[in-house]
Amino acid sequence: MSADTRAEILQTVAAYYSAKLAAFGTTPAGVDWNGPAAHALRHRQFLRLIGEDPNASLLDLGCGFGDFYPFVRTHGHTGKFIGYDIAASMIVEAIRLHGEGPDRDWHAGADPRHIADFAIASGIFNVKGNLPEKNWGLYVRDTIDILARSGQRGFAFNILSQSSDPERRRPDLYYADPVEMFAYCLRRFGRRVALLQDYGLYEFTMIVRRE
Repeated sequence: MSADTRAEILQTVAAYYSAKLAAFGTTPAGVDWNGPAAHALRHRQFLRLIGEDPNASLLDLGCGFGDFYPFVRTHGHTGKFIGYDIAASMIVEAIRLHGEGPDRDWHAGADPRHIADFAIASGIFNVKGNLPEKNWGLYVRDTIDILARSGQRGFAFNILSQSSDPERRRPDLYYADPVEMFAYCLRRFGRRVALLQDYGLYEFTMIVRRE
């Protein structure tokens, strides 16, 4: 994917989520999720990546207003938390809600300059708008590579699944083939890959570990 095409996509994504935040505030709808229960369930899948290492540093790419930060803290995570989001207004809200300090900081941008033990991305691959599926698919893979570089011990992401009912799919959303994505991650990142699609949402979570 060309740098210009990626920049155009990122500009569109930033505008979309900034509008959601302006309309709905710091709620699940403000990051385009459908409710707090599903959002918590989605968060829970990432706990498997962190495993039994609560002191590991964690980078959240597409952190929104930072709601994953208090979630992992309530589940025992004590390591450094680094949030990145392409929408600057999201970062403003993350700082307002959670502050900054030695154990947490927040940055506007789509290509982190930090490296953590683990990196996650939740919900950033779903809303393609009017973009062709091929272009969005290339963007997804480019971003997975960025995520992989950001988590030196492993990374995880979620994405809407083609296993969902066809009649319920929306044309402005992107649905990935879970088997194809699993095979892609195996080829590119090694054998320690897990596919989670048993938690009751129309999506799946990929977990890739390097140790």
